Amino acid sequence: MTIWEMLAVFAAGISAGTINTIVGSGTLITFPVLLATGLPPVTATVSNALGLIPGSISGAIGYRAELTGQRSRVLRLSIAAAIGGLSGAVLLLMLPSTAFETIVPVLVALALVLVILQPRITKAVQRRRDRKGTPTNADGGPLLFVSLMLASVYGGYFTAAQGIIYLALMGMLLDDTLQRLNATKNVLAAVVNSIAALFFLFVADFDWTAVVLIAVGSAIGGQLGAKIGRRLPPTALRALIVVVGTFAIIQLLLR
Repeated sequence: MTIWEMLAVFAAGISAGTINTIVGSGTLITFPVLLATGLPPVTATVSNALGLIPGSISGAIGYRAELTGQRSRVLRLSIAAAIGGLSGAVLLLMLPSTAFETIVPVLVALALVLVILQPRITKAVQRRRDRKGTPTNADGGPLLFVSLMLASVYGGYFTAAQGIIYLALMGMLLDDTLQRLNATKNVLAAVVNSIAALFFLFVADFDWTAVVLIAVGSAIGGQLGAKIGRRLPPTALRALIVVVGTFAIIQLLLR
């Protein structure tokens, strides 16, 4: 890489770490930049996955106050994320890229609809529970476990917009604030990236310059994202998710 390419990758890492912590879809920033430096798509994908781990961990640390009381939920859902992330990493090396690229924009669009409707869906579900006297399941039950596992398959494959999908699913099935769900999302993203990257270490080629630049940049961005995201009210955070998600769909369709 030239010095200018290195600076571009580093800046992309900061931006990705920031946006991943607040919403998700940071890969849509780093991935095109890595391709522009001349890296092959698979090398860019695996290098990006490894480089974004510090950013995910940094964002989770930044949201540590919102993680209070969620230990059991996070541990359970992390198992789903790990299984899905490993499966997605295996698929990356086995399937043609067009296999997932066809369905990804549809998944992201559906997730955005769910994020927009989440307050109404949550109220409707709560009213139904109140009528039947059914207690709220603190960890979302089997439906959320399986749903997040499937979402993590995609996350291990490409990662772009997985955070939006996580937030949509948890928003529907968990009775909790959006900020606390966002904190959980950051932990799950860290699990998926870590599992996928560990698998890639043994079977794929990395560009270690790109990995280091993204790692340092995303770690910085994770802290910035936590400071910004924690101050956003639910409506503003939901609006930002929709804006970023819409941009993600457009960029995915144009790839």
